[in-house]
Amino acid sequence: MAQLHYGPARVPSRESPEKAVALLQERGYTACEIDFEGKFWMDYPWAETFGELAREASIVLSVHAPIAGFMGHAERGKKLNMAVGMLDHSAGIAKTAGAEVVVFHPGFLLGRERDAAIDSVVEQLGELRERLEKKDRAVPFGVEVMGRVRELGTAEDVFAISARTGWVRPVIDFAHLHAVTDGGFTEASRFEEILEGADAVIPPEAPFHIHFSDIAYANRNETKHLPYGEGTLRVEPLGLALRNFDRPATVITESPNEPSNQAIREELYAAVGTRSASRASSSSASGSRSRARKKSA
Repeated sequence: MAQLHYGPARVPSRESPEKAVALLQERGYTACEIDFEGKFWMDYPWAETFGELAREASIVLSVHAPIAGFMGHAERGKKLNMAVGMLDHSAGIAKTAGAEVVVFHPGFLLGRERDAAIDSVVEQLGELRERLEKKDRAVPFGVEVMGRVRELGTAEDVFAISARTGWVRPVIDFAHLHAVTDGGFTEASRFEEILEGADAVIPPEAPFHIHFSDIAYANRNETKHLPYGEGTLRVEPLGLALRNFDRPATVITESPNEPSNQAIREELYAAVGTRSASRASSSSASGSRSRARKKSA
């Protein structure tokens, strides 16, 4: 496969961009998702410095928009306007930081047939795109596969939205897929099947964007992320599947603790057959930390 980046779903420090990047390097990460699920906590100067330092350290960034920032509202009004504003601001931060994608959720069926709900998502995304283009912040977006078996956000839904928009990519959450299939993702072939679907709708040279963690579920719905090894989802089959694609990949770990993040990293890189993130980044870590200290002085 092409280049693999791996890192956490949260910025490890909000104290300063310099400390955040230093911690990412110390932990051997080459990716990081800026965590706005609950609220916006990063301003534009913070994002600009964070992006500059991350690029120097060869760390790729992404942004996760607030949970309420979804498209496909059944009614127009305050909630839709708020969601558009959230996604607009997420795009502004993403552009400032140089992030490769803004991740968002696809919303809900809200009593509609699935095709009608997807039509609504695509229509509102088109309106959002026009707004972003006028502001020169039309960055790529990524729509996430969800963990609710009877709701909007299946892999097929996400692929359809991506195919119809052209600028929205699938974000493949394998923990969610494992949940909605009642633990069905244990073999590399299952991972490869989903990656093939994503590969067909992602622009050439753009990376797969993947979320991963061990997962608890009930009645084919996710309940919570688990420490790695407590559930039945393993990352080795994902690594083996990625080897069959000539496309880069960014894998974001959503595990609840750092030992799990590290265990997944080592197993993933071993399966892919490349150097682990810690060894790959060690040669540049000291130099980048030095530059970070100079910027903070």
